[in-house]
Amino acid sequence: MKFSSLVEVLRQKGFDFAVNHGGGAPAGERDPSIFEVFADSRRVLPGSIFCCIRGEKSDGHEYAGIAKELGAVALVCEYPLETDLPVIVVKSVRDIMGDLAAAVYGYPAEKLLMAGVTGTNGKSTTTYALRSILHAAGFRTGLTGTIVESDGVRERDAERTTPESCEIQRLLAATVKNGCGACVMETSSHGLMIGRLNGCRFDVGVFTNLNPEHLDFHGDMENYFQAKRLLFTKYMKDNSVLAINTDDPWGSRLLKEFSCSRNPSEPGAGQVPSVAGFGFADVGDMKLDMEGSAFTVRMKNFPPLPIKSPLAGRYNVANVLATVAALRGRISDSDIARGVADIPQVPGRLEKRRMSNGATCIIDFAHTPEALRNTLTAVRDFCPGRLISIFGHGGGRYESNRPALGAVAASLADMIIVTMDNPRDEDPLAIAEAIVRGIVERGGGARYKVIPDRREAIFTALSIAGPGDVLLVSGKGPEKFLTIRDQKIPYSDAEAIEEWEKLANSRASRPFRAR
Repeated sequence: MKFSSLVEVLRQKGFDFAVNHGGGAPAGERDPSIFEVFADSRRVLPGSIFCCIRGEKSDGHEYAGIAKELGAVALVCEYPLETDLPVIVVKSVRDIMGDLAAAVYGYPAEKLLMAGVTGTNGKSTTTYALRSILHAAGFRTGLTGTIVESDGVRERDAERTTPESCEIQRLLAATVKNGCGACVMETSSHGLMIGRLNGCRFDVGVFTNLNPEHLDFHGDMENYFQAKRLLFTKYMKDNSVLAINTDDPWGSRLLKEFSCSRNPSEPGAGQVPSVAGFGFADVGDMKLDMEGSAFTVRMKNFPPLPIKSPLAGRYNVANVLATVAALRGRISDSDIARGVADIPQVPGRLEKRRMSNGATCIIDFAHTPEALRNTLTAVRDFCPGRLISIFGHGGGRYESNRPALGAVAASLADMIIVTMDNPRDEDPLAIAEAIVRGIVERGGGARYKVIPDRREAIFTALSIAGPGDVLLVSGKGPEKFLTIRDQKIPYSDAEAIEEWEKLANSRASRPFRAR
């Protein structure tokens, strides 16, 4: 796309900006062809337009020169720069970048069946379930979220739940190029608020639930809700479907809002003609065990649908319900049932390891009080021995969750080991003390230890565990690092568990030698 054509597209969309065509450059370089869009100067390729974002720790304007050296042929800035490249000067680069990137990459979201999932808990599991159903229906499907980014062919670990808008558009373009017909995305409140979804529109939107989290960023639950709500008010296609959890009070509020008649003159009015509520009132004949669940979905206007899911726990029944509500009527019931039955193990979500000492280790991402309650409850129902809970809390995160986490664990676990979980700039012992305060105040008879070293905490728990005991290691899930100050230290709960097992087997295999 020519720079001049891109400028015209942005003007037609109503963006307010100024343009400098690079007066010092040769005439042939004042209207370059744009092939790529980047906000990270280290990734710039020849033929790129570089977007200078001002972040919390760095200012992209300072890297415009490096971007040019790497092949950038135009810039998007928030103030004029001394350069001979063509420049778009706009009040907020983030506001314009998603639409700009969508234009450069050929509006890939419009060529895909797009499903967006938002909420506090259950987003990753719901996206994996949606992808499995879409695969069963014959759609090669991309995925982006907390765990991985996939363009339908290649998969890599995700750096954040919702990438920068230009990265999303580049991923979607690759997804289209690779022959995909759909893409499923987790949409974080932070990403929605700062415009990372700009340039995307969704056919399906799912609301899972809302619990206190990220209130250090949002301030209060109302602001947090309004951020999540943006998925449904700003980013939906015509003829889209909303699937909303009506067992959640915030979901009930959202459902009521979209079920009411809307003034056609309102922005976005008429864009959400179909709203599907879901909840446990739609479930019959439910059977749960540690290997999964079986139940019948009884939704209004549809015949009963028997479901067998490999996902354990009552809360995962809710996640599956979300996918059924979102896709029923668009995907056949047989494909939905087959897709649910084939849901793969979601990394770091109730991920089980059978240990040589007879215990079971479960790795889970649960890091909010409600998520920990759901996970411990699911495990408690099928734990014949002691339930040992190992967790911490991230530094720089909502501090009120710390005693709440302790109280939840004290009410459900037999033993608790409080440890480290991405302390960032905070003292891990201070975080642990806040968790312990909740344990002590709740009582309940649970014994506890504080072992800041996470690997040592897991080793200690495994060393005292025996047949029938279950160890729930929660908070980090599939993450492969610990964030301490500004460093990411390589670490994995799964690798720590595997290391203990190897050492245990090694000790067991050593021959006895009499002295």
